[in-house]
Amino acid sequence: KADLSNANLTGADLSFADLSKADLSNADLTGANLTGADLPSANLSGANLTGANLESANLKEATLAVANLSGADLYGANFEGADLRNTNLRDAQVEGASFAEATFGNTTWIDGSIIHEVPDWEERQFEQ
Repeated sequence: KADLSNANLTGADLSFADLSKADLSNADLTGANLTGADLPSANLSGANLTGANLESANLKEATLAVANLSGADLYGANFEGADLRNTNLRDAQVEGASFAEATFGNTTWIDGSIIHEVPDWEERQFEQ
């Protein structure tokens, strides 16, 4: 597995990369392109993904605790079973994203509200 902890990957093109179980903790991925990237069970705790493109990325069971995904494009991304505690999702695009069985706690939702459990997607998935 790749160890990219604390790496400066600002603006990097990691589209369709296989980063399964990679350690990206505290990495700076501001504005990075992770379109279609495969990140199951990856450690992204504390990572800065501000404005990153994670469209259709696979983050199943990934750890994103304390990560910053503000303004990120999460369209169609898979966060099934992911750890999103203390994660900032403010202004992120979440249309089509799956958050089934994800863990929320003190998570900043797209509208700036603090949530502690999976929101009611029928009402909140597309609100901005």
